[in-house]
Amino acid sequence: MKFLEQANKSEAGVGTFVLTIALVLFSIVIGSAVAEMLSIKILGFSLQHLPDSADKNAVLSLLLLPFVFLLATLVLCIKYLHKRAILSLFTARAAFDWKRFFVGFGVWGLIMGIYLLISIANGAAIEWNYNSSTFIGLLLVSLFILPIQTSAEDALFRGFLFQGFGKFFKKGWISILITGVLFGLLHWANPEVAKIGDILLVFYIGTGVFLGIIAQMDDGLELSMGYHAVNNIFASLIVTNNWQAFTTDALLVDKTPPTFGWEPILTILVLQPFLLFLFSKIYKWKNWKEKLLN
Repeated sequence: MKFLEQANKSEAGVGTFVLTIALVLFSIVIGSAVAEMLSIKILGFSLQHLPDSADKNAVLSLLLLPFVFLLATLVLCIKYLHKRAILSLFTARAAFDWKRFFVGFGVWGLIMGIYLLISIANGAAIEWNYNSSTFIGLLLVSLFILPIQTSAEDALFRGFLFQGFGKFFKKGWISILITGVLFGLLHWANPEVAKIGDILLVFYIGTGVFLGIIAQMDDGLELSMGYHAVNNIFASLIVTNNWQAFTTDALLVDKTPPTFGWEPILTILVLQPFLLFLFSKIYKWKNWKEKLLN
């Protein structure tokens, strides 16, 4: 059974689908409340009013906490409400393909690394920012907690919702388009959108559509999860700025003013299509028309 059809393994109807969404949203609210409570009790300040002296690693961990609640709730709903295997949320294969995950992780990480080196060589306002007292903590958070955030988003948008829309509409392109738009709108509240403008949503929606195409053509989330994980880890661990969603003590800090430049355009129009071509050759994707349109 194809990845888009995994929801057909369950007899759950629209009511269960809506209930699951409600429970997931409620879990995010609960997770956010717990993170806020812990911040005030342990750190002595609200996450809504962060002082400059705040421990960035602790703040990052607390900001990621709601995604732990999200993923746990979604997994429990799949198992007990939808009564289907948790694995079916992530892949149509008999087991999660970690090799695919690390291919997506490695290829996109390499491309971002090359782009960073080119930017530095061309005189971009990127400065050394290494802090020996915080870097090990940041490394641990980035490698072991941040992937929970990306996995939660992937499981919700390109897993549960993607398959749910596939069950109700039976068209790959509809699932790809709707989940791509929803994924983009998820980032509407990010500080970089407020700084750059709503035009940045074009990039997020485009990326959501791109990741949806990968999930549909590859019959699983492994490649897209690898791409998503390394993208956010890179932004947390390697190069940060003072206006993105996660501000950290990364190795480098980019002091370029927030603008919608050629980088997001290059990513959507050149790099992501190149990755689709590359993955299609590696994994011998076929029947594009059937999978995307029929």
